[in-house]
Amino acid sequence: MKEMIQKSFERTRLRREIWEKSMVVVLFLCAIFVLFILFNILWHLIVQGISSLNLDFFTHLPKAVGESGGGMANAIVGTFVLLILAVCVGVPMGLGAGIYLSEFAHQGFAQTVRFMTDVMNGIPSIVFGIFAYTICVMPMKTFSAISGGLALGLMMIPMITRTSEQFIKMVPNQLREAGLALGIPQWRVILDIVLPTAIGGIMTGIMVALARVAGETAPLLFTAFGNRYYAHSLTQPIAALPLQVFDYAISPFDDWHRQAWAGAVVLIGMVFLINIWAQYFVASRNRWMSGK
Repeated sequence: MKEMIQKSFERTRLRREIWEKSMVVVLFLCAIFVLFILFNILWHLIVQGISSLNLDFFTHLPKAVGESGGGMANAIVGTFVLLILAVCVGVPMGLGAGIYLSEFAHQGFAQTVRFMTDVMNGIPSIVFGIFAYTICVMPMKTFSAISGGLALGLMMIPMITRTSEQFIKMVPNQLREAGLALGIPQWRVILDIVLPTAIGGIMTGIMVALARVAGETAPLLFTAFGNRYYAHSLTQPIAALPLQVFDYAISPFDDWHRQAWAGAVVLIGMVFLINIWAQYFVASRNRWMSGK
């Protein structure tokens, strides 16, 4: 009887080991497949677009229709302007909502807010563009950088809200209790103790949200609209790299196709640098917190 039980345990253990190793192999192959697709896309972009990158591309305006040469300086500047406006809209609202959900919200209402935030995360980007068109473009009777920044900022809110909530919740309660025990008001505890402790994770969420909206085209079609020149006012239509890449890609001119590939490389590079900066910020913050 004892031998039978021992054999049964051995078979079960062997079966579990085989299953575990099989799943590890499957997961490894899935990871390799994802990396293969990613590097294939990046390699294709680099091969197609790197030859078109030169100083003129970064410093010159687009040429007239049908003419060769020119660059996307207006679109590069416009992209940075739109991202700055998006940060001004999305970060205060998203961070404020995250603080409320983690520190003040009651259970019933908090669940509703979390559910609606998750729903917003799944809304197609073009819907944000239509919403910004309705509340900003139509009253102003013009396309503008403001409406484009509003659309991108609204897209950032749900991701910043959820990441901020989770990272603020990870701050030990002992830190809050220590601050309150010293007679510090709760809002000062949050501002001076909780947020500095969670700033690494919060910044990561902000950078990820910023990287996500940096390449959006659909909402800008209804808001920023595009501009062949520099926009000298936030109430004017403004160029953006995703918009210009889209326009050039569907054009019949080979030179514009070449510049579209170059614009895509620059856009991917911007997203890549934003993510690297976020990782560097978090690593630096962790080293500072640990005293190293």
